[in-house]
Parts: sequence; C-alpha cells; structure tokens
Amino acid sequence: MKAIIVGGGIGGLSAAIALHLRGWNVCVCEQAPALTEVGAGLQISPNGWRVIEALGVADHLAKVVFEPEAIEMRLGTSGRRVFHLPMKGYALKRWGAPYFHVHRSDLVDALAARLAELAPDAVRTARPVSGYTSSGVVQFDDGETQDADLVVGADGLHSIIRRQMLGCQSPRYTGNVAWRAVVPLADLENPPPPTACVWAGNKRHAVTTRLRAGTMANFVGMVEQDEPAPEGWRVEGSRDDALAAFLGWDPTIVRLIEHAPVLNRWALFDRPPLPRWHDGRVALLGDAAHPMLPSMAQGAVQALEDAWTLAAILDGADDIEAALGQYYERRIGRTARIQAGSAANARMFHKASVLGRIGFYGPMAVGARLFPSLVHARQDWVYRHDVTGQT
Repeated sequence: MKAIIVGGGIGGLSAAIALHLRGWNVCVCEQAPALTEVGAGLQISPNGWRVIEALGVADHLAKVVFEPEAIEMRLGTSGRRVFHLPMKGYALKRWGAPYFHVHRSDLVDALAARLAELAPDAVRTARPVSGYTSSGVVQFDDGETQDADLVVGADGLHSIIRRQMLGCQSPRYTGNVAWRAVVPLADLENPPPPTACVWAGNKRHAVTTRLRAGTMANFVGMVEQDEPAPEGWRVEGSRDDALAAFLGWDPTIVRLIEHAPVLNRWALFDRPPLPRWHDGRVALLGDAAHPMLPSMAQGAVQALEDAWTLAAILDGADDIEAALGQYYERRIGRTARIQAGSAANARMFHKASVLGRIGFYGPMAVGARLFPSLVHARQDWVYRHDVTGQT
C-alpha cells in the first residue's frame, strides 16, 4: 500500500513514520527546497511524548530536550508568582510520561532522521502539490501525477488539500498577533526560570521556556490587535514594536526582547471544527484539519496524535474510505475541545482590569497552593490520553 503525505512538517513526518511501521510504502512531498523550521520552542506534554516514543524518535531527542521544573504563572508587569506546580518527575508519576521542551527544528530533524532510518528515499523536497482526486491521484505543480492508496494533507493552515476538499473559506483571524524569539541563555543576565512560565497581562501574555538542554531561552508573546500582522512564520518584526508591546513588563521579558537575535511576528488564525477531514482516500491532519491558538501548547502534540491514530485505524483496514471516516470520528471531539480550550486560555491570560485580575488569579493562587493535585487534575483529560494504547 502506498501513501503520499503532502507536507514535511511535524505532522507529515510523524504520519510517514507511523504508516511505514505498519507496512506502508510512504512518500513525503514537501514544497520547500529543504526540511527547515524557524527557531521556536515546543512543549511536548505526556500525551505527545508517548507518540514520540512509539515512533522510535525519543533517542534522537535525548540530548536536546529540557524537562521543566514546574508549570507556573506570573504577572507580566511585576513578575509576581500566581502559582507554581511541580512538573519534573511529577508528570511521569501522574500521567505516565514526561513533559519536555524541545526546539521545533530539533524535533523536525529527529523525525526526519528516524524516517531516513526506515525509508531513506521517502522525502521529496521542492515538490509542490496543486491538487488531488478522491481516488488517490496527486497532481503536482509541474503537471506530473502520482497514484496512491492514501493521500494525507499535512500541509498546514493554508492547506491546498483542505481548500480543494472543503472550499476556499479563509481562516479566521483570532484578534491576536504573536512574537517569537530564541535567545542563548549566556546572553541573559536575568534569564527566565527553568519552568514553563506564563506571564499574564492586560490584553497580552508571554510564555517562556528553555530549549536545547537548557542552553537557550524561548519567548512567545501574544498581543491582542485589531489588524492582523503579515502572515508567515519567517516574517521579522521590529524590536521597537515588540518592546512597545511589552512596555513596563518585568525585566526578564524586556531583556529577552532586547537580546533576541531575531524577532518573528505573525498573525494567529484558526478555523471552526470542520464537518469532515476526508474525501475518498484523502485525509487531513494537523493544522490542515484543526489549527489552534498556542495557549494550551497542544498544536504539535495534536498533530502527533493525529498521525498515530490515522496509521492505527488504517492498519489492516479493508476499506480505506470507511477507516478515514472512523479517524475523523475518533479525533474531532478531542481536537475541537482543545481548540476551544486554547482560545479560553488566551482570554484567561489577558484579563484587562485590575479587579478582573485580582478576582480571577487570587483564587487560582490559593487553590494551587492548598490543593495542587486538584489543579493538576484539570489537565488529566489532555495529558493522560494515550493514542498509542488505542485499537
């Protein structure tokens, strides 16, 4: 059985590995001339790490991941801690797998290396796709076509596959733009804490993590803005604009912006849950199916879950089209709930008024101090979920 995967990002490479492990002949078609990613950090929660291990990728990441000591929230302007919940070692005990930070490009490199071990010629770069037929024929920009038993559209927010399948509706602007930077820790006199830290503020928030075995600081800042910024992960923003967006904030955040070699800035979009993810033998995966805000740190992890679930449901299936319908039914409820939760988290982190912040973060701080296990329990449905154990 042959599968063509459109898109060589995290979701596409994971799907290729998962399918190959079940006997499929896979080909990953990436429009870019090389498999590259921007400098950015990811949080891989236990539900995602289980997939990393099942794919055989964990060893490729062993020297570059960072295990945070805790998940915490601080107030953006003062730096005052709202709550601090243990994570290092605790995640494994509570949810059955660790919680790691990883550089996005390190994860892509690890997935590509693992796929190369299994199928050395599986990735084709500079192969933009223009369309498909529901019977599994892929059409390329140069006019060539290829037949497959399965086509997977893992080609992101502006998916060519999704557009043909469901029409040209534009993604909806969420009213937020994001700043992102990675800074060597050696350049910072006051580095962010060795945690996954949310810094909450007035119509904006930031997240700091550590990458590359703790040698780099990762910064993501989300700011409410009526007009979207230019699209694209590689669009550079102005340092003065970033400093203005976080004016008066804790020096930890200000110094990160001041020392960032590059500051990328882009608009954040999502889509409402789609009515279907497949057309005949063609299926969607990852951001092509369910783009979401980064406020639950689940975008990449949900692509990993998609990839494993898709391959598992197809394993031994007599009817590929029926199996793709089952894939949608198994995934749509969970991904829609996480999309909604990500949007709700962004609103929670952006309390505008002083009274609003006191009224919301005060009880949260008390609850986390007195009943930390109950606060952790709010994540059980996300982190304890194990797609690798499903049949």
